[in-house]
Amino acid sequence: MSGRYVVAPQAAQDLYEIWLHIGELSSVATADRVESNIRRKLAVLAGTPGAGHSRKDLTDQNVKFFSVYSYLIVYRPETDPLQIVAILHGGRDVEHVLRNRR
Repeated sequence: MSGRYVVAPQAAQDLYEIWLHIGELSSVATADRVESNIRRKLAVLAGTPGAGHSRKDLTDQNVKFFSVYSYLIVYRPETDPLQIVAILHGGRDVEHVLRNRR
């Protein structure tokens, strides 16, 4: 693996919405810190794409899940560069969201 990753447009939108939500509830500094930590984990995953776990109960797609805080990074482990499919709060209907993101 190259250690590189690409963020799908919908996943980039997810991250932006996470930032907005945290910024509204807490502060811009907290939103920046959470985003920075998520982005650091994306880089780590790109170097170690076997990290995380499959969730066949949520999707039949060939994706893995990795948690950061209460968020799930959903990515395709066999792609180079690593493809980030979604970044979702664990309380969302993840199955429904992923069904609409083929």
